[in-house]
Amino acid sequence: MFHGGILSKLKNFYKWYVLGLVSVGYILGELGHYLIGTTSKVTAEDLHYGDKSCMLNATHLHLNQLPVVCEKVNSSDICESLTLNGTRYCEWGYNGLGIDYQVLAGPAYMAVFTVVGVILGVAADKYNRARILSICTAVFVVAILLMGTVTEYWHLVLLRMVMAAGESGCNPLATGILTDLFPEHQRALVLSIFNWGIYGGYGIAFPVGRYIPELNAWGLSWRLCYYATGVVGILIAILTFLTLREPARTTIGEEDAGNTKGGDSTVESGKKMPQVTIWHVIAQPRILLLCIAASIRHCGGMCFAYNADLYYRDYFPDVDLGWWLFAVTVGIGSVGVVVGGVISDKIVSKMGVRSRVLVLALSQLIATLPAFGSVAFGPLWAMITLAFSYFFAEMWFGIVFAILVEIVPLAVRSTTVGVFLFVMNNIGGNLPILVDPVSKAIGYRESIMIFYAGFYGISSIIFFLTMFLMDGQVEKQPETTDKPSGLDNRAFTQDEIPVRSGRVNDDSRL
Repeated sequence: MFHGGILSKLKNFYKWYVLGLVSVGYILGELGHYLIGTTSKVTAEDLHYGDKSCMLNATHLHLNQLPVVCEKVNSSDICESLTLNGTRYCEWGYNGLGIDYQVLAGPAYMAVFTVVGVILGVAADKYNRARILSICTAVFVVAILLMGTVTEYWHLVLLRMVMAAGESGCNPLATGILTDLFPEHQRALVLSIFNWGIYGGYGIAFPVGRYIPELNAWGLSWRLCYYATGVVGILIAILTFLTLREPARTTIGEEDAGNTKGGDSTVESGKKMPQVTIWHVIAQPRILLLCIAASIRHCGGMCFAYNADLYYRDYFPDVDLGWWLFAVTVGIGSVGVVVGGVISDKIVSKMGVRSRVLVLALSQLIATLPAFGSVAFGPLWAMITLAFSYFFAEMWFGIVFAILVEIVPLAVRSTTVGVFLFVMNNIGGNLPILVDPVSKAIGYRESIMIFYAGFYGISSIIFFLTMFLMDGQVEKQPETTDKPSGLDNRAFTQDEIPVRSGRVNDDSRL
């Protein structure tokens, strides 16, 4: 008994260890992903890509002291002639923006991330997820490490593509593993903690990308950011390979509830049932609408992620907001992620999966107005409204995937997550490239308002409409002694579409 008790405690600890391990790996992957946004100016100066502009080069001066604001000058000759008390305070150089940067940050990464993510999602439904995840981790951390060695713009593009290939497996693989390790009442919280890795990596990128290049330790400047991230990542990749084990695959959500309704609900004697495919699943209106809403919301988040540091540097060059941005994205964002997961888990037992969508819709609606404030106000109120917006906005990601895995059959769960990410990242990850042409037409600030805050509001409306396509609370029957434990690694009979009178039963739900 003592031995069994110890093993039980260790088993309970192991699942939290797995959550911590895959979350740290995801944080490092996202740090490598978003470092380009916070190091772009010094990287562009070194590798010579993107736009040039007039920029303030005297950090001790404030904008209200300047006779002419540097950023309003469009000529290199005029820029370099501006002086204050006989001292030149502007410089003409690469600003880290432009179509080269937008391609590097978005499409170059997303083109590979989305395609390989689908392939790995399919593989995850058939092969050992733990082994595939350890290989993916090794691929993206080595790519991050090598990004510190580049000497040409195209080197950086190529390595971001390799990094994207490795990181694309993190979400579908880890989501499947964590879903099988944790029960329903912890699922949204656990997936929120894991998916916080996106915001953790993004938030950490602000101080790392702003201040480490300024130290110029060993003459490495921005390259040290990638070297340090890569070295830590290698340690995580080794631990993932040595300690992560494939858990038993479990039925959950609607699928598991379907098991309690009777053994004859999905199988007819003497008839061969058609196998559920990924196309049956993704063709459901509720999944299509959920994907559209998530794609639009993702565009808003990615637009801000790729442009926040450059935006605040451009509009407030005399104010250092690096640590403020870190505190808001990591600190406030973390609280929002956890609160969203807890609220979703608490009320799901009362309203079913529909409650999770309600939390999504309301959180994004509340976040929209302060999101506008974060780009409309000055530095102080921009950070205050950003903090308020971030608290509610960052509830969304973990809840979306908790919804998805609960309405998708086990046999195609990881594949569905991969396809969902493919669509979401192709739309949400590539639309921010429009920021550059739109900003040249109506202004950088106005462009950010549209693609960042505006898309928050649109997504909240579509999430709300999606709620009406979801099932309410599913009443589960008491388990009988002859009921299977719910653990299986095969394609389940409950995943199959019942056939009656030679046609698909219209009352069946996937």
